[in-house]
Amino acid sequence: MFNVSSIAVASGKGGTGKTTVATSLAWTLARQKRRVELLDCDVEEPNSHLFLKPSCDPARPVTVPVPRIDAERCTLCGTCAEVCQFNAIACLKDRVLVAEDLCHGCGACGVFCPVDAISEAKREVGVMESGRCRTDDGAELLLRYGRLHVGEAMAVPLIRAVRRASDSAEVTLIDAPPGTSCPVIAAVKGADFVLLVTEPTPFGLNDLRLAVETMRTLKLPAAVVINRSTVGDRAVWDYCREEGIDVLLEIPEDRRIAEAYSRGCIVPEALPEYEKAFAELFRKIEAFAPATATGPEK
Repeated sequence: MFNVSSIAVASGKGGTGKTTVATSLAWTLARQKRRVELLDCDVEEPNSHLFLKPSCDPARPVTVPVPRIDAERCTLCGTCAEVCQFNAIACLKDRVLVAEDLCHGCGACGVFCPVDAISEAKREVGVMESGRCRTDDGAELLLRYGRLHVGEAMAVPLIRAVRRASDSAEVTLIDAPPGTSCPVIAAVKGADFVLLVTEPTPFGLNDLRLAVETMRTLKLPAAVVINRSTVGDRAVWDYCREEGIDVLLEIPEDRRIAEAYSRGCIVPEALPEYEKAFAELFRKIEAFAPATATGPEK
């Protein structure tokens, strides 16, 4: 049996049902009396809490280091601007300017400053919240999520903070951001398994291809969940078959799911017949053969 303790739920595009799958799987496993935590790493638009309705502890600020220039010590040599790989520092004739929203907090400017004119300050990029959620039978699960400040571009430090705060749960579920960019990498890196949620549309197939290639690059075992499986064409299934990718769950186009979602309800709670489907999904993940996760190497 595949030893899986952390499962990332990802998608190449938004709107495929990623959060629906993540919350439904977490709720189902909690009902099976497993120690479960869900990490909502979609920090620009976290919405798992809208469905799980946790009793949250006070929010904790998450900060990144940014440079502070001591004007009296600074000789305007320009070394800091030269070593900054993110163009966050500009050395002018009479002062040094720091664009804090571009700074990645690497600390290179302070290390290479020849006159020790640079110190570190903290800049808040968002907050992290956590709380306990209860199922209808009294079972508990832990939800932890980050909320990026409006206008803030640095999602990765907040995602890393949410991942680091992970508890010693039996199963950790990670609701990753959509896409295949840096925030996704930060969310899924180190997971035991990745569920790629897609839909049978041309956009769904295109972005699934990108997500599969990303997981192959990271060497992460992955399989597919097809949401709204009764619409569109069979191109997604054909792609998965050609690439040797397993489809572990098909969720049909069901108006009742949309209605439950609009009310902020967990799908298997509102529609008990789906609880069995998500329990079977986890059983398939445990029985998975990692070597065949995303098919042959390209």
